[in-house]
Amino acid sequence: MTQISSSADLALYIHWPFCVAKCPYCDFNSHVRESIDQAAWREALLADLAHEAALLRGRRLTSIFFGGGTPSLMAPATAAALIEAAAGHWQTADEIEITLEANPSSVEAARFADLAAAGVNRVSLGLQSLDDEALRFLGRAHDLAEGLDALATAQRHFGRVSFDLIYALPGQSAAAWEGELGRALGFGTGHLSLYQLTIEPGTRFATLAAKGELVPADPDHAADLFELTDAMTRAAGLPRYEVSNHARLGEESRHNLIYWRMGDYAGIGPGAHGRREGMATQRHRKPENWLKAVARNGHGLVEETALAPTDRASEMLLMGLRLGEGVDLDDIAARTGMDRLVDAAAVARLEKRGLVAAEGARLRVTDDGILLLDAILAEIVTT
Repeated sequence: MTQISSSADLALYIHWPFCVAKCPYCDFNSHVRESIDQAAWREALLADLAHEAALLRGRRLTSIFFGGGTPSLMAPATAAALIEAAAGHWQTADEIEITLEANPSSVEAARFADLAAAGVNRVSLGLQSLDDEALRFLGRAHDLAEGLDALATAQRHFGRVSFDLIYALPGQSAAAWEGELGRALGFGTGHLSLYQLTIEPGTRFATLAAKGELVPADPDHAADLFELTDAMTRAAGLPRYEVSNHARLGEESRHNLIYWRMGDYAGIGPGAHGRREGMATQRHRKPENWLKAVARNGHGLVEETALAPTDRASEMLLMGLRLGEGVDLDDIAARTGMDRLVDAAAVARLEKRGLVAAEGARLRVTDDGILLLDAILAEIVTT
């Protein structure tokens, strides 16, 4: 796995809020636009970036991530300007990772060449399924043919490509998932994000489940699918390095590793969250409110909150134990001032059962324990 980050390392998250069509993941009324003043938004994002850079001096920038609504529809000139400005504010790591989050549509794929020329070197594609019926169930706008065309285009233009799939769908058999995952592994990308379907309150899926029109996968069946996923990805040379993420050695998402290791990341643009030296930052969510705030204050911040040491320590444990590498308890204690992070007796008890492994100050959840992660965290975390 990628080496553990230095405390001086920094990630940059740039949130582009706009979509061009209704989708099940966005607030349609505030995010869909027929036209966008790219020059005005470029200047506002550059100003928001400059504000964060002034507060995070002396850092090494390891990754930039363009996310949000439909960032692949950001003008390539805007992406290039932000990449150039970030490199001017901070020292950049060798082979800095610059990721674009994209939907697998022909409209977005048509911009991949220009975005690659602007400096983007990695794409994360929201494919979600290799089955047209499943795509319709998930509410996706693309069909399989369009999605695969977008994947092929991404592989032509970017050095690193990742895509995501959702499994444990209602009625999905082990054989069906084995076939789909085998096909996915055959595309040869160095990274896959594989998520089980979860029924979140307030979503369309929750409504369907309440009406009895959607029957979630049985937990035991879902566990079997998780173990099948683990075995197949490991055999293909893309072992799990986080609960839902699998990568070839060296192709782990450097950006997400900053999050999971609780490093600092600057978040700019409407609705962006960030972490800055023990502070949680949040930008105005509505695009026009953010734009007005930048014009008025030189930044789009709406809130900065100092995180209590107990909260920081808990977050580091909860996030870090999702990783195959686990956490360094001494490092967390040094960064937060919290000495008693875990229940030593509970750790010893779980270690005897083969669910966790303690090696000096490093604690990790084993392959046998990963399916019980939530229960393990509840048992051992004391902060």
